[in-house]
Amino acid sequence: MREAERIADQHRRAFHGEAWHGPHVFDVLEGVSAAQAAKKPIPKAHSIWEIVLHMRAWEEVVLSRVRGTPIDLSSEEDWPEVSDSSRTAWIRTLAALRESHEELQKEIAKLPDARLHEASPRGGSPLYRLLHGQVQHALYHAGQIAVLKKG
Repeated sequence: MREAERIADQHRRAFHGEAWHGPHVFDVLEGVSAAQAAKKPIPKAHSIWEIVLHMRAWEEVVLSRVRGTPIDLSSEEDWPEVSDSSRTAWIRTLAALRESHEELQKEIAKLPDARLHEASPRGGSPLYRLLHGQVQHALYHAGQIAVLKKG
């Protein structure tokens, strides 16, 4: 198995399961209602919905950087506000995260291993580090969501 395929496998496990640590991103999001997603049970903390929007933003950033296009996010793009807290909007938000995840997943899997040592646009660090960081980022936020679900 190529190294890029191993990273793609870790990325898939973070979102779809079979990771040793426990629940994956989509497992943690299972059953979360729009009202629960918009709720802020911890003062000054982000809501589940805001975290999902943030996760999607970074799936898009990493995808863009893997494709060689430098991209930076403004504060508003990094942590988008929830403008519509309807059930339909929540379903669209989850679908958008799945879509971004799947697109990045495919891009990682087809990445030649030789490119893993290239500096990523804007990030400067190698693509290898960027991709592993994205897996870690997803799992970090999955843990936050799991805690927020309890609130």
